[in-house]
Parts: sequence; C-alpha cells; structure tokens
Amino acid sequence: MSVEAKWVGFDFGQTLMDTRRMRNYLVIGDTCKQLGEPELIEERVRKFRCMKEKYGAYTTVKEAHRDEIIAYVFDNRSEAHEILSLVEQQHIFMAEGLEETLCYLVDKGIKLSVVAELKKTLGPMGTDIVTRFLQKHNLSKYFKDIVCPQGRFDLITSSVDLRYKGKTKEEGTIYDPLAEDLKKEGIDVSEAVIIGDKLTTDISPAKQKGFVTIQYTGYIDMGISGDADFRISDFREIKAIITKKLL
Repeated sequence: MSVEAKWVGFDFGQTLMDTRRMRNYLVIGDTCKQLGEPELIEERVRKFRCMKEKYGAYTTVKEAHRDEIIAYVFDNRSEAHEILSLVEQQHIFMAEGLEETLCYLVDKGIKLSVVAELKKTLGPMGTDIVTRFLQKHNLSKYFKDIVCPQGRFDLITSSVDLRYKGKTKEEGTIYDPLAEDLKKEGIDVSEAVIIGDKLTTDISPAKQKGFVTIQYTGYIDMGISGDADFRISDFREIKAIITKKLL
C-alpha cells in the first residue's frame, strides 16, 4: 500500500533529530560552565528534572517551554538562551537515513515542511533550536518553511505568517490554517502527509483534519493507534510508501 502525495510535514523532536546520544546533564552542565557558574550544575540539573516531571518528557520541555527553562532553571540569565542553544547543537544529530529520504522526496517534486511544537521562542525565529539544527546539518535546502505556534516561518524569504500564532498541534488548531494554505497551493489534505512520533500531537489531531499520517517509531514507540495510516522505524521505509501525486 502506498500514498500519492504533494506535500510532507515532518515533526522535529524525536523525529528529525537523533537525541539518543544526548545527555541532558551534560547540556545543562556545559551551559553552566560557559555562564561561569559550574557550582550551580547540580541544582540546575535538579530543576530541569522537575520540569520533565511537570511536562512529561524532556522533548516537550525543550520544544515547547524554552522560556521557562531560562526563567526557572537558569534564573532568568538572559545570555543562557544563546549559550544553551549552541551547546544543544553539539549533542543533536540527524536521524539515520533522513537526508537520503529528503533527497528522494524532493527529487519526486514533493514539497517539505517542518511542523514543530515551538510554542514559545526567545528571540526571533531563525535563532531557535529547529532552524539552527537545519542549518548545522545543511538541511534547510530541503524545506520550504517551519510551521509552529509562533507562525509559519518561510526559510527562503524569512517572512512569518502570524495566522498560525497560538495554534497548536495538540489541540489540532494548527492543522486548520495549514490545510487552507495547502488547498490554495492545489494540495488537498488527502495528498498531504504528517510524519511524527507523538500520537497526541502528530498523529490523531492531524488524522482528524484529513491528513495522511505516518507514525515514526525510530526512537520512541508511543503505541499502536488506528489514526496512524502507516508506522515506520526507519525513514528509508518512506520510499515504499510515498509516491508523487500525478497532476
């Protein structure tokens, strides 16, 4: 079974990025050292763990609550945002088989976007963890834009569509303007694919809006859901699933 598509949206956390080698205590520790406060490492690691208990997962904390990390963990040290972002990039790698798959999709003429849950960022879009990740690994060339609760950020023109601001994946509200914009480009939701790991943000809400859904289990398997049209553990499996929608 395969699906004909014109557009594919990739989740960021635990999907595009490979964090298996990331150790959060090293990230927090290195950030403290660069702030000149190594004596606060243990306390700040403890605070970061408290945030994980509050929000359920480190990926949720880092992707959706960046401002709280700076305010609570790093005591509102303004320079901590920039230092933390740079330190994180040293510990994040791209998923195995990702670039090979992106090349395949782009060669087929399929448009690509990142659909992330960046609810709040410090500083302008373009200095966030997602765009820095894309730039570091030379992946920006494959994606047209980043769709997130801060807006739809065009990677080519750097313009931001604020109609998306405040809309989230978990509530499913971000998929409404996305479906409308894709329709204007001649793309029906049945020709649009969402790929992600989380059932509550990537799979079920997108499926309810009519998108085709692919659950990625390469890092974390959140369980089987009837809302996932496909399940993959390696991005290269996409080649057997997605084909170009003929005009």
